[in-house]
Amino acid sequence: MFTQLRSYPLFFLAIIACLTPWVSSPIALILGFFLTTFSLVPTALPLAKFTKKLLAYSIVGLGFGIHLDQAMQATSDGIGIIVATILGTLVIGWFLARRMGLDKQTGYLISSGTAICGGSAIAAVAPAINADDEKIGIALATVFVLNSVALFVFPVIGHALNLDQHTFGTWAAIAIHDTSSVVGAASAYGEEALTTATTLKLARALWIIPVALVSAAIFSNKKNKITIPYFILFYCAAILVSDYLPQFEMVYQGIFDVSKKLLVVCLFLIGCSISIDKLKQAGSKPMLFGITMWLLISATSLAWLMFS
Repeated sequence: MFTQLRSYPLFFLAIIACLTPWVSSPIALILGFFLTTFSLVPTALPLAKFTKKLLAYSIVGLGFGIHLDQAMQATSDGIGIIVATILGTLVIGWFLARRMGLDKQTGYLISSGTAICGGSAIAAVAPAINADDEKIGIALATVFVLNSVALFVFPVIGHALNLDQHTFGTWAAIAIHDTSSVVGAASAYGEEALTTATTLKLARALWIIPVALVSAAIFSNKKNKITIPYFILFYCAAILVSDYLPQFEMVYQGIFDVSKKLLVVCLFLIGCSISIDKLKQAGSKPMLFGITMWLLISATSLAWLMFS
């Protein structure tokens, strides 16, 4: 009883910390895991229900930060490799997960994060397929570990292969999961690489919309009607509103910034659902699957860029 009473102030202090600039998404996830490990998460709070709603609201808010004209231009310039890598990653991931005996939803979440934009894609697809917090947490943890590695490894490989700025920026946007790590790796490589990577990654983010809708259809119960992830429709509306009413750019930027911080809070709450016992039960398969998918898309996209 005493531990539970003590957990409330620590829990809410952690949430406040997640709203500050000093706590990133991976740190928030680890912080939630840390509190759970030491039984400092209030058990009386309906965290799973709250997390799903907050995830949906956060994704909608992020739509205000996407400039449709830039994204469409980037998509038209690299439509071939964008479609090929996204569809290829999802299809190969589907069969590889079955081959490895990995949970279908966990494998699909990791594949979605690898194919599109890491944590944001996982956050958008998860409610569409009704994934629970444990599976979301495992998928996010896998992606974040690989993001941290990519941030340092990709510039080294780029320089070793003497890749030009445009090629490296394109490769980073395709093969690195989260936008933050894409920006970090590309900025370390050069200004042109940063511009190319940021624009192309923005274009890939638009594919969250069709992927989430198709995912809802794939994972729907055959006995029931397809569950439409309405937050994706609001996400589309947010993109269109910010594009056709540009005079409110300051308001949109504010909503976008708040949504990014709320997404960090979501990752903290997801971390609160992960425990050592659950990780042991999940085993090494999710990480092995994530590494395999990441190496596959990295190698094939680099080969395509260098020799096409």
